Amino acid sequence: MRSSISLAVLLLGLTLAGCGETTPPAAPAPDPEPAVAEMPSNVTVHPNKEAFFGDLHVHTNLSFDAFLFGTRRTPEDAYVFAKGGAIEHASGFVMQMKKPLDFQGVSDHAFYLGMMRALSDESGPLGEHRLSELVRGATTPLGAGAAFQGVLGHMGAVNRGEVEDDLDDRGIARDAWEEIIAAAERHNDPGTFTTFVAYEYTSSGPEAENLHRNVVFRDEPADLPFSRLDSLNPEDLWRWMDTQREAGIDAIAIPHNSNGSNGWMFERTYWRSDDPIDAAYADLRMRNEPIVENTQVKGTSDTHPMLSPNDEWANFEIMPIRVASVLPSDPPGSYVRDAYLRGLVMRETQGFNPYEFGVVGSSDTHNAAGSFEEDNYWSKTGILDINPTQRGSVPLDQPAQDGSPYANGASQYWGGSGLAAVWAESNTRESIFDAFRRKETFSTSGPHIKVRFFGSHDLPDELATSNDPIPAAYANGIPMGGELTRTEQAPDFFVWAMRDVDSGTLQRLQIIKGWVDGGEPNEQVYDVACSDGGVVDPETHRCPDNGATVDFATCEPTPGKGAAELMATWSDPDFEPDQHAFYYARVLENPICRWSTWDAIRAGVEPREDMHATIQDRAWSSPIWYRPDE
Repeated sequence: MRSSISLAVLLLGLTLAGCGETTPPAAPAPDPEPAVAEMPSNVTVHPNKEAFFGDLHVHTNLSFDAFLFGTRRTPEDAYVFAKGGAIEHASGFVMQMKKPLDFQGVSDHAFYLGMMRALSDESGPLGEHRLSELVRGATTPLGAGAAFQGVLGHMGAVNRGEVEDDLDDRGIARDAWEEIIAAAERHNDPGTFTTFVAYEYTSSGPEAENLHRNVVFRDEPADLPFSRLDSLNPEDLWRWMDTQREAGIDAIAIPHNSNGSNGWMFERTYWRSDDPIDAAYADLRMRNEPIVENTQVKGTSDTHPMLSPNDEWANFEIMPIRVASVLPSDPPGSYVRDAYLRGLVMRETQGFNPYEFGVVGSSDTHNAAGSFEEDNYWSKTGILDINPTQRGSVPLDQPAQDGSPYANGASQYWGGSGLAAVWAESNTRESIFDAFRRKETFSTSGPHIKVRFFGSHDLPDELATSNDPIPAAYANGIPMGGELTRTEQAPDFFVWAMRDVDSGTLQRLQIIKGWVDGGEPNEQVYDVACSDGGVVDPETHRCPDNGATVDFATCEPTPGKGAAELMATWSDPDFEPDQHAFYYARVLENPICRWSTWDAIRAGVEPREDMHATIQDRAWSSPIWYRPDE
C-alpha cells in the first residue's frame, strides 16, 4: 500500500511538468492604483490599522488531488471552519480551531476543477468514463493510490499526444468556479469576516520544479481561471492578469513552496530560457506578485541552513524535496531571503529588482481546514496522512521495505503552518487587498503573533517607551513593505511583537539585514530585544539563553519564561550609506512540543530521533528596503 501511494505522488510531480505552453499576447499595463470604496457604516475603521489573520491557500473537494485524498468538504464547509465552526475530516473526526480567522480565500486547483467530483457521480454524464470507477474508489489509502495512478496515467497519455484530454471540460470547471464564487459571496461579512475569490495556478518544470501560485481577486473575479491547461509559463499568467486588470478585474498572484522549486522560483533568466531577466520582467512580476508565501504545511521557505550558515534558527521546518516528488530541491533560488539578496544585487548592478516581495503564510490544507496547532494537528492530505504511522512520527507495525521502522514519505517534513496577516484599516476586501498591494503584511508559522515594523530617518527617541507609539511611527516613518531613501546616517527601526495568548510566550525579537558589498550579497541576524531581563551582547548581537525548555513527559513548557510582548528601537551599527540593503523583523516564541512529539507521547513511544522534538513558532515581517540611489 505504501509503495502504491509513493508511486502516485512521484508520478504527480513528473506529469505536472508536461502540459501545453501557450503565450497570450503581451498586454502592457500600468501599476494598479488602489480603488477607493465607501466603507459600510457598520464597519469599524482603525486609523492606525489593526492586525487581521487569514488563510489564502485552502483546497476542497473541487481540487482534483483533495478529492482523491478522500476530502468531500466543500467551499461552504471551508468558510464555516475558518469562522470558528467544526467540520468533519475525511476520516470522520471533527476539525476545529481554538479561535477563528479574520479572512480566507478558497484556492482550489484551476486545472481539472471539479472534475473528480463529476467523475465520481454514477448518474452524471461522466458516470461511465473509464476513470470513474477508480475515482469512486478513492475512499481508502489503497484506493486513493490507484485513482492517482489512473488520473496521472491519463495526463501522461495526453502529454504524449496519445489521447485527447476529455477531462479538460471547461463547462464543469465553470460550474465549480461559480460554486466557489457563490460560497465566497455568502460568507463575506464586511467588518467581521472577509472572503476572497481565489484559485491555484499549478505550474511546474519538467522534473517537478514547483512553480505554483495562488491567484487572489480584489473583488470582481475573472470569468474563468487561467490554469496550467492554458500555459505552464508563469509569465503568461502575469500577462493574462494584466489583461484582466485592463478590463477592471484586479488580482495578485502569490508564489508558494519556493522551497520545492529546485531553484526555479527565483531564477535569473526568463522561463526556460537563457535570456537574463530585465527591467521589463521585474515590472511585470512585481505588478502581479507583490507578496510571496514563505511558510505553510509543506515547509518554510524563509531561508535554509546552507544559505544562512550563521543563522542559528535557519533550520526551521525544512522540506528538502520537491513538491509531489522524492527528488531533492537545491536551496539557491528556492528561498525568499536568498531571493531578496539576488534582487539587491540586480538593483545595484542593473537598476531593477524583481524580488521586492512582502510575505504571508497560509496552510495549503487539502482537508478544507488548515491545521495550525501543534497539539491539534491533522496534517494535509486527507486519508493519506491522518494516522501518526502514515506521517512517520510513530513506528510502523512492521518495518518498511527499506528496513526503516518508520514511514518515510513527505508527510514527515510537514508542519502546522502558516497564517497570512496584514495591517489594515478594516476587515474588508478592499482594505485587506490594499495591504497586500503595499506589502504591509507579515506571516506566522501558525500562532496569531502580531508584529509591527517601521523604518525612518527620524524616529522619536522615546518611541519604545511611549504608551501609544504607533501614531508617531506612521507620522515619522514607513511601515513594512516600504522603501527608505538615501541617508548619511543609519536609519532607525521600530519593532514591536505581541504574543498569541493561545500559544507560547516570546523569547526574542530580531532584525535580519541583507546588503550588497562590492557586488556580493551578505546577511546578518541581529537580536534587538530579549525576554526575561536579557540584554543583547553588542559583540555577538545575541540575547542570552533564557532557559526555556519543555518537559517531554507532559509537553509542558518551563513556567514563568518568556514575554507577552517585546519592543525595541534599533539603529544599524554596520550601516554604510552607499550599500543597497533590506531589513525585516523575526520574532521567536519559546520552545513547545512539535506535532510529531505529541504523536509519540500519545502513542506511548519515544519521539523519533531524526525529527525535531520541539518547535519555536515565529513570525516574519515584510522587509523595508534601503535605496541609496534615490
